[in-house]
Amino acid sequence: MHRPPFIASRSALFVAALIVAACARPALALAAGVVSFNEVKREFRSSDTAVLDRNGELLQRVRTDATVRRGQWIALADVSPALRMAMVLSEDRRFYEHSGIDWRAVSSAAWANLWNTRTRGASTITMQLSGLLDEDLRRANSGRTFTQKIGQTVAATQLERNWRKDQILEAYLNTVPFRGEIVGIDALSRTLFGKAPSGLDAREASVAAALVRAPNAKPAAVAQRACEVMRAMEPGQKIDCDALDMFTSAAVQRRAFDANEGIAPHAARRVLRELREAGDKETDVRTSLRAPLQRFALDALQRHLKELRGRHVEDGALVVLDNASGEVLAWVGSSGTLSQAAEVDAVTALRQPGSTLKPLLYAQAIAERRLTAASLIDDSSAQINTASGLYIPQNYDRQFKGPVSARTALAASLNVPAVRTLVMVSPESFARQLRTAGLPLRESGDYYGYSLALGSAEVSLLSLTNAYRMLANEGRYGPIALTVRVPAPPPASSAAKAKAADNTATAPVLDPAAAFIVGDILSDANARTRTFGLDSILSTRFWTAVKTGTSKDMRDNWAVGWSQRYTVGVWVGNASGASMWDVSGTSGAAPVWAEVMRFLHAREPSRAPKPPAGLVEARVAFGPGADGNPLEAARSEWFLQGTEQPLFALDTSASGTPGTSGGLADTAPARITAPADGTIIALDPDIPPLHQRVRFESEGRGVQWRIDGKHFARGNSAQWLPWPGRHVIELVDATGKVVDQRKLEVRGAGVVTKSARR
Repeated sequence: MHRPPFIASRSALFVAALIVAACARPALALAAGVVSFNEVKREFRSSDTAVLDRNGELLQRVRTDATVRRGQWIALADVSPALRMAMVLSEDRRFYEHSGIDWRAVSSAAWANLWNTRTRGASTITMQLSGLLDEDLRRANSGRTFTQKIGQTVAATQLERNWRKDQILEAYLNTVPFRGEIVGIDALSRTLFGKAPSGLDAREASVAAALVRAPNAKPAAVAQRACEVMRAMEPGQKIDCDALDMFTSAAVQRRAFDANEGIAPHAARRVLRELREAGDKETDVRTSLRAPLQRFALDALQRHLKELRGRHVEDGALVVLDNASGEVLAWVGSSGTLSQAAEVDAVTALRQPGSTLKPLLYAQAIAERRLTAASLIDDSSAQINTASGLYIPQNYDRQFKGPVSARTALAASLNVPAVRTLVMVSPESFARQLRTAGLPLRESGDYYGYSLALGSAEVSLLSLTNAYRMLANEGRYGPIALTVRVPAPPPASSAAKAKAADNTATAPVLDPAAAFIVGDILSDANARTRTFGLDSILSTRFWTAVKTGTSKDMRDNWAVGWSQRYTVGVWVGNASGASMWDVSGTSGAAPVWAEVMRFLHAREPSRAPKPPAGLVEARVAFGPGADGNPLEAARSEWFLQGTEQPLFALDTSASGTPGTSGGLADTAPARITAPADGTIIALDPDIPPLHQRVRFESEGRGVQWRIDGKHFARGNSAQWLPWPGRHVIELVDATGKVVDQRKLEVRGAGVVTKSARR
């Protein structure tokens, strides 16, 4: 129908007059307070926080605003041309021609209102943007009031005077609501189409443009509008609206934009919690992590756990620390998709550390001059009285080595010498030392008793690894950091330098010489051969010091150690606390530890530390054992100054030749010498159940053993695989008469057989 031109022009003039008359003063006020493009961009907040590595590479994206779904701010150049075209054609065809108000559209709308016909609204992209930027102009569910429309028009005029067209379109695309909680083109593209805005094609762009007009419409209505946009974008082309309908229905239901995505979820949550507690609200957080190392560590852990799947292992964790700064370089909190408890952060979870506490125990004993690395400790059956009964520690292989040096005892991870060392130090004193090293035990040392030497307390992988970092740093303890520490500018004067050093130095908690000796022991491949053999996974081509550990009933397996620059801790187990099957220190966590260490030192050397002051290197020899041969080969050994001596031998003055009974065994009456009556045996926390054995010892000739009335073995010694419950051990002479008996109780898990597993 032909429109009289004078009516259209009169309508436009009438609307303009209303605007000028009603809003002259508000216009002046708005003009004075127009926000700049840079301010809008700077104030834009994603609903996610981007957690970056130390070089700015994205590690993790974490949803931190549950009220809205916004992605990153997208530059106009990074928006696909198809989407820019679709938006302009759909919302504001004369966007590049008008100055904020499309008077032709205003006239058309006014004329349509007079004739009660339907037409496209007169609101331009600039006007819509002004409503998005100003809460007072924002559209309510019932629509905008007349005053809001007038204010929106004035604000749009001011925006056009102060902003460029490309800035207006860029801000609009980043702030316009699309569907539900989705705001901005980045969130829309990633949620509905699973791609970046730069990759949207004409079909996807038409759906996006259709959603602006009707964000929460039914898919069929959105598809109909998208088809109109497609026709405008490709005039003369045949558009398959039925196919577009199917595509739209699928797209509006898709949620490809995960709430939490990346390779460091646990570290991201940790650092965001720290920043939140400090009141920091940054949307981009730079951490101390190294993205390439994080990826490798995660991959290495998952690959190894897949190999252990048949041994009932599904969880693991790993952390890498920089020795000098304490910065966390890698933080893998779980095995991810392999785990049924992927949200649990095993880096901070409390678990029993097994034998990994032994280096800290020996370091304390050496520092207190109770031991030297060459001191002989008896590795034999021990029965230690406790408040709840006799504590009988055993070694991993259920065999005793006899007198061994402290170097051998620690490197080979012998349990009985560790318990004897704790007797010298005392559990309470050791517990205090552990707390000083950053291991906050829940209970007192007396609560744990002598089992503390074998790791009966619970610690986290993070705190344990940092305690080993203390050993790497000559006994100086310092906190860890998940964000990069910016070094202060160097002080000018020597006095200022000394003061700055005091302010940044870590706290000494252990004698540097003792820490050096323990590191030297843990790097000694020869010293660990009695347990781990010559060809051990723990041996590296560069200098490292490492210790493994296994907790009670094989619930936890650890490998923690350091090189010249890094300290690496690995835990393997099950978050549920379930036992693993036949996983040792060298088959569980150690292979992952060794692989990560090799990655760290692929192009970086690791040299042995220089001995600190207060150390003496001296040649030592060892006296003869029961077989007449030296207990250990002569060697050069490190000592705290004043503790060195040339010979370490057994004191044989009391009973003649070590290892004999002084000739009394032939005439002594038959009796049980071990175990003692009333013994309570707790299965050792560092020994797999299938390897548990209790040693029976007796005197007399021709004796036999019976357990619970059943024949068990012949001879003066026997080894029994314990079973939970109360038992009666009987010694029978050659005539079948019971000459001695002992009652004992076994507590803890029983032997797990393959049939029982099934």
